[in-house]
Amino acid sequence: MATYAAPLREIRFVLNEVLNAEQLSKLPGYEDATPDLFDAVLEEAAKLCVNELLPLNLSGDKEGCHYENGVVRTPAGFKEAYTKFIEGGWTSLSCDPDFGGQGMPHLLEFVVQELICSSNISFGMYPGLSHGAYNALAQHGSDELKQRYLPKIVDGTWSGTMCLTEPHCGTDLGLMRTKAEPRGDGSYSITGTKIFISAGEQDLTENIIHLVLAKLPDAPPGIKGISLFVVPKFLPKDDGTPGMRNGVMCGSIEHKMGIKANSTCVMNFEGAQGWLIGEAHKGMRCMFTMMNAARLGVGMQGLGLSEISYQTAAAYAKDRRQMRSLDAKKQDHSASADPIIVHPDVRRMLMTIRANTEASRALAYWVGMLLDISHKHPDPEKRLEADDLVALLTPIVKAYLTDHGFNAANLAVQVHGGHGYIHDYGVEQFVRDARITQIYEGTNGIQALDLVGRKMPQNMGRLMRRFFHPVSAYLETQMENPAMLEFIGPLAKAFGKLQMATATVAQKSFGRPEEAGAASSDYLRLFSLVALGYMWAQMAEVALKKVDGDEKAFYEAKLINARFFMQKLLPEHGSLFVNIMAGGKVLMELPAEAF
Repeated sequence: MATYAAPLREIRFVLNEVLNAEQLSKLPGYEDATPDLFDAVLEEAAKLCVNELLPLNLSGDKEGCHYENGVVRTPAGFKEAYTKFIEGGWTSLSCDPDFGGQGMPHLLEFVVQELICSSNISFGMYPGLSHGAYNALAQHGSDELKQRYLPKIVDGTWSGTMCLTEPHCGTDLGLMRTKAEPRGDGSYSITGTKIFISAGEQDLTENIIHLVLAKLPDAPPGIKGISLFVVPKFLPKDDGTPGMRNGVMCGSIEHKMGIKANSTCVMNFEGAQGWLIGEAHKGMRCMFTMMNAARLGVGMQGLGLSEISYQTAAAYAKDRRQMRSLDAKKQDHSASADPIIVHPDVRRMLMTIRANTEASRALAYWVGMLLDISHKHPDPEKRLEADDLVALLTPIVKAYLTDHGFNAANLAVQVHGGHGYIHDYGVEQFVRDARITQIYEGTNGIQALDLVGRKMPQNMGRLMRRFFHPVSAYLETQMENPAMLEFIGPLAKAFGKLQMATATVAQKSFGRPEEAGAASSDYLRLFSLVALGYMWAQMAEVALKKVDGDEKAFYEAKLINARFFMQKLLPEHGSLFVNIMAGGKVLMELPAEAF
């Protein structure tokens, strides 16, 4: 069975000792966001996740969702758990107080998302999708639309979806066929079919607010002709309660590899009444507001799954006895075999998960804090700097953390051996649930293209400098600290390779876009390893100062895991650099008909 306890000590280490998250309480509107408040919220979130959501994870996967005549029922226990979820105010945590939200930092929302995704990713997707709809309406909707929909989304009695994909178009949204015809009263008639719509139909909320991409009759071709509309399942009455059923129905639900307790729907819009969000033909701008939030949220899914994979595998490795330790001094002669955690290869797998997970947590939380600074800091230059870093690091958080989540789940299965392949042990579910995270909200290959094709050249490389300059300054400062050299040396070497790779990819991509495309996935992984190494160096710096204090074992473990990352995982940068420098010719020279 899955083993999970909210890693609150690990979380506090990153928040309080590495990031100094208390600085957020000095920003306008976040005065109450103190460490004590963070602790109180996280203690309650941990109870909810462990006591209410985790017990439903395996059973929800086994039962799945039920579809009949356009109606979807979620697995047993989900409706009751969602009621407790909204009663606890968890849907409103970081939302605007003007619409009933609590106005807490996005960073705190990130941490809670990790706990939810560790305990039950399928459940977490129901309220999670609403955040994308909330963000798009809050930033681009008219005052009338905000007042009509946001309070209900914030309190969780209504939910939101993102309706983008169609049967013939996924990433290439310019091909979409869904139409929006003016009705003459300021609203529009929406007709078309959307697929892969997470939480498109369910029995948890009294209304579902669909945000739908469609094209107006005078739309220019391609993505420049896309508009965004809000289309409620039930048309709200004047008193704000759900009224008449709108022309949108769930045609079916998908039978999927994973996240089976979350409904993935085919949604049919047949003259459904909708209202324009933002400007006509400017829907892609609104869509990216939803998408960027969703991409960071998917990164947190990868992080959550990697944490529960580690805890479950480590618990099994301590309990399962097979063979003898290769070191006679470590053999337990009171038993016929030793716990498998004594074996080097088992330790390799566990430490690979742990070292990646701890650094990924630090990176994700840093991005969460930067998001808050980009919104709240009184200095416009500080806001811009933070916003640039969020934009740069979003594809890394989405792609690397989900790649790691899937790899962590696979390694957890391997630690379990044959038992890992059995449903009742829980870990094979992590593999199936994690796999989609590398695909939806823009495949990880698309994230890599975004990094090299958009973020690298943007504003003459300004986004890249936002990361490179502080890393360079940190390395220069820490080179003077002898105790840090074992961490700084490997990081400096990898950072140098990243700088050379950046210059090469930027140069080759001029006039030869396939070169950038060929290098993109390796480049994103190289960048990610350096970013995680930067996180580990900072964590090691903190641990060195406290290792002789009251929590000696905790900080010693930090230093050991930092060494493992620097010595065993970061060296992958060498092969990635070689692949990048080799260019894309060999990838593209095989004729398509030869495949």
